[in-house]
Amino acid sequence: MSFPPKSPPTETLPTETLTAPPSRKILVIDDSVLIREAAKIALGTIGGWQITTAASGEEGIERALSERLDAILLDVVMPGVDGLAVAERLHGIPATSSLPIVLLTAHDRLGDSERFQRLEIAGVVAKPFDISGLSREVATLLGWTV
Repeated sequence: MSFPPKSPPTETLPTETLTAPPSRKILVIDDSVLIREAAKIALGTIGGWQITTAASGEEGIERALSERLDAILLDVVMPGVDGLAVAERLHGIPATSSLPIVLLTAHDRLGDSERFQRLEIAGVVAKPFDISGLSREVATLLGWTV
């Protein structure tokens, strides 16, 4: 019984060119489970980013301190510690002070624009948001390519 001759080894590309760039990791802080789930679909499933969530401002601060994040999507109106107070606290902590924050709100907060500037808020997304376009909108606000 004879075997066919071995074929010469094929050239393989270096692994660096085969691996996808690391995914962005976003923390979504909102007291509404529906908004958190919609954001997970919009940013995770559609946008391809890693998503972690928090149901309150306090939980969000804890997660921001314990996880490596690229940005935060933060509801403005929440019971207990509201979104602007969360942003102020995060900007006052050296480990999270440079973390970009995009506010999420159903309310017209134009009166808070001075406070937004002082907090160096990256942008504001209105609720309800378009699930299919949220990752593009957030990326644009943060200067990221999609």
